[in-house]
Amino acid sequence: MAVDYPVNDDPDARLNRLVDLATPFAVRTAVTLRVPDQIAAGVHQLDDLAKACDADPGALARLLRYLVHKGVFTEASPEVFGLTDVGELLCDRSGGGRGAYLDLASNGARTELAFIALPHAIRTGEPSYAQVHGRDYWADLDADPAMRAYFDELMLSQQRFTAPQVATLYPWHEVGHVTDVGGGSGGLLAELLVTHPHLRGTLVDRPEPVATAAQRFAECGVTDRAEGVAGDFFSPLPAGADVYVVSRALTDWSDRHATAILRRCAEAAGPTGRVLVVEVLPTEPYVAHLSSYDLTMLVSVGGRERGEADHVALAADAGLALRNTYSGPAGLTLLEFTAG
Repeated sequence: MAVDYPVNDDPDARLNRLVDLATPFAVRTAVTLRVPDQIAAGVHQLDDLAKACDADPGALARLLRYLVHKGVFTEASPEVFGLTDVGELLCDRSGGGRGAYLDLASNGARTELAFIALPHAIRTGEPSYAQVHGRDYWADLDADPAMRAYFDELMLSQQRFTAPQVATLYPWHEVGHVTDVGGGSGGLLAELLVTHPHLRGTLVDRPEPVATAAQRFAECGVTDRAEGVAGDFFSPLPAGADVYVVSRALTDWSDRHATAILRRCAEAAGPTGRVLVVEVLPTEPYVAHLSSYDLTMLVSVGGRERGEADHVALAADAGLALRNTYSGPAGLTLLEFTAG
């Protein structure tokens, strides 16, 4: 197995890098105080930055100079700071942006703080999020509108990549009615309905994202062909659609839960319908042992990265058999299943 360090690197230096907590928290603190945003807005002097960020000037100087050493900021002259190209990334507060994710008050940071209880996840195979935050990830979203809004925007940012590919890769001309199971804020279903005017669509999700999706359908002019149904994919789904899409959702769940989701889809699809699983399958560098994403899924929601064979096995347990595979860019894969 390949290792992620120079073969001649000193083992003590490697270990120091592996266990360092100062750097990741220093970066996140700078983001939380909005230091990159202030610098981007033209505030460069230390005293001005400290005032704008409500920080102690001496402590802020120590933080900034440490991050200058790490290549996040520059100090062109004493107490005058700027951004490197890395620092510029921290100004992005959009859905999926680094600034939004790394802010210690954000959903992303709460997810990563679940690593504090990683031993619990490894011992039990269950997520450790509730061990740290007092309730599970999904309950946290339901309890905090700001976190829910961030999550919906993050999902929409992913759908902006996924949806156009799904709309073109699959033979939608053969389909009359599609149900998007766990469709979030409606980005994928809206793309399908706009691209294929003959389609009718149903979105099934929790009440909050269903309400957000209704706004999106209205903005896209497809309200007359789109229906939102409040529910979840562990309960019986509306029957009668030609295709049931589960897009980038199974990764969020354990094998047991993922099989249950597919079984509900199979029940609703019946003997003639199809179940379409959309996932970005692991490709380098996003292979489980090369990326931290697999462990992040474990500690946050109990999910995992899976390859095509893993999805086929889950589907078989749910009474489904692979019919076709459609491949897109960067690992995007559409797996079409029918009753086995």
